[in-house]
Amino acid sequence: MAIDISTRTRKDLLIHLSLVISLFLAAFLGFFFVYLPWSTNHGQSITVPDLRKMNLDDVRSALDERRLDYVVSDCTFVPGVAPYTVLSQYPFPNSLVKEGRNIYLTVTMGTAPMIRMPDLIGNGLRSAQSYLRSVGLAEGTIRYIPDIAENAILEQWYNGRKIEPGTQLPKGSRIDLVVGNGIGNTELDVPSLIGLSQEEAEIYIKGSDLRVGTVLYKTVPGAKPGTVVEQRPAANSGVKVHVGEIIDIWIAGTPDNDTGEGKIEDQP
Repeated sequence: MAIDISTRTRKDLLIHLSLVISLFLAAFLGFFFVYLPWSTNHGQSITVPDLRKMNLDDVRSALDERRLDYVVSDCTFVPGVAPYTVLSQYPFPNSLVKEGRNIYLTVTMGTAPMIRMPDLIGNGLRSAQSYLRSVGLAEGTIRYIPDIAENAILEQWYNGRKIEPGTQLPKGSRIDLVVGNGIGNTELDVPSLIGLSQEEAEIYIKGSDLRVGTVLYKTVPGAKPGTVVEQRPAANSGVKVHVGEIIDIWIAGTPDNDTGEGKIEDQP
């Protein structure tokens, strides 16, 4: 049955306008105070937890409880910090957010990036220390030995072995440095090493406040394998050496098959 609303009189017109305005206001108020709050979870704010120093597995559990999610926005390497540890987050801890909000995280990398070992030999100690830090390597132990070059880097070591420039190392690796102590002016007679084993010769050299230089291998008929058959400088030649100088030695035979250390002298 149709409802006939008459607008013939002024009173009828006012009643008609009032009904239209009332319906409009009801729709307006219903949208903003009923539908919109319901559709946007108005008033249902969630406090963001502090995720810093957490592992990603723990982050997942903490956010699932609050109906939040995360996105890894950046990765970086920090020596000494476990992989996939949260370093920073946004929104910040204790912020109020809506359900389902993404929390953006910066985490540590799973593997360390590789760094080329620089050549520090001959550099001053402070310069070498600064350079190590600048390329992402760490300073290990510093050992002083007799040498006329005070505070100069004489050798660079990693994990108990001399490390050559250009060798790839994990970022954050500790590099041990051998440094001259500046007291190498004392002159010494060159020790005679011929016939000694390589180990005995190296102990003798170091015990004389000298340094082991290049170790080469050569075939010498009749010589006992593993013994010194030649040295530079030679003993009894009248040549004097200073404390901290280098003695090169040649060993009879071939390099150690187990370690692969040493190299064979090029034959003329």
